[in-house]
Amino acid sequence: MTILFLLIFVFCSNSFILLQSEPLWLLAVLPVLFAVNIFTGFTSRRIPGFRLKLCNHGAWCLVIFSVSVIVSGVYHILGIFLLDWKWKTLIFSVLVSYFCHLILFWNGIISVYCTSGQLGIKKRVIGALVGMIPVAHLFALHNIIVTTLREVRLETDKYQLNLKRKNEQICKTKYPLLMVHGVFFRDTKLFNYWGRIPSELETNGAKIYYGEHQSALSIEDSARELAERIKTVVDETGCGKLNIIAHSKGGLDCRYAIEHFGVAEYVASLTTINTPHRGCGFADFLLDKLPESVQNKVADTYNSAAKKLGDSTPDFMAAVNDLRADNCKALDKALPMPEGIYTRSVGSVLNKASSGQFPLNYSYHLVKFFDGKNDGLVSEDSFKWGDDYTLITHDGDRGISHGDMIDLNRENIHGFDVREFYVELVSDLKKRGF
Repeated sequence: MTILFLLIFVFCSNSFILLQSEPLWLLAVLPVLFAVNIFTGFTSRRIPGFRLKLCNHGAWCLVIFSVSVIVSGVYHILGIFLLDWKWKTLIFSVLVSYFCHLILFWNGIISVYCTSGQLGIKKRVIGALVGMIPVAHLFALHNIIVTTLREVRLETDKYQLNLKRKNEQICKTKYPLLMVHGVFFRDTKLFNYWGRIPSELETNGAKIYYGEHQSALSIEDSARELAERIKTVVDETGCGKLNIIAHSKGGLDCRYAIEHFGVAEYVASLTTINTPHRGCGFADFLLDKLPESVQNKVADTYNSAAKKLGDSTPDFMAAVNDLRADNCKALDKALPMPEGIYTRSVGSVLNKASSGQFPLNYSYHLVKFFDGKNDGLVSEDSFKWGDDYTLITHDGDRGISHGDMIDLNRENIHGFDVREFYVELVSDLKKRGF
């Protein structure tokens, strides 16, 4: 159907030369051009939801625009040298063709800018800045088309996959999930810490609760809050136990809560994601090098902001100091493996700094200097813990960052589907009887 629209648009946008002798062509051509601008990309029943359909529409409008511009250019060159057009005729035809393509282009670009989740700010800005620069705008347009079409295809395939396995409810575990965030974040409805992961898990049958603890506290204080949250969820739901998935410092908080605050009987499994079980060596470096006055200033600024966002007693310095390598190593030795609880850990590594979003692209080098391979914050040597361990690697230059593991940037990474990774993770819990 798209090829048909392409042929129709190419013909109609370059046929207005006939209007000089056959004005009735206008009655046929204008409605056809209007239809192409409206229906392109909307014909596929396989694509779910209006947003994706509109994104697909915009992408294919840009594809038709790109091809048609080339054909139109060749057509008008032939008009000059082979068809012996007069200048008046040529100018008339060029202007009409220009405005037809202009409408189609803005139709497409506005559609993808308003609906794509993968273009991001960077690609949108680049597209806007180089839009009038010859050659550069071709590369930018190609990048936009490829990105949006890939997004539509991936999201459509994911929708179809979930539709196919809907009745299996592969993430409907015996015990609900408790998802625990890391340091300097909170569980909020406006910005989900776990990105698109919870929605994907719920689509496949999971029941999810959140830690709801403060963003920055010592490990002990965070553990105390999490213990209360675990008891509350179990008491209110009658679920008996919980499967905990904890990211970053959240993994240390949960280990401490299980050992010291009497919640072991309420935990069926604990999965830690990119948790610094043996600390962060670069944290020691920063704390040793930064003047105390600077540390206090940063801490006061953070604590004040955190209180406005909902924390009651945030403690920036306590949270950071507990992540020192020596402190975490001592804690790791002091916390025995919990009996009767299935434990596992997951980690990932970046392959180059530029693949990590700010500030991970800067901290990567520092962590690598002190600790070796890392995810932008935590070294590979610090991840491993529990009964099973999985290290996520990525072919090519990119790698998988600390933020990628919680879908922080909502990015579709070629070669690694973080949402499907969690589906498989939770599905495995179900198979194990948890």
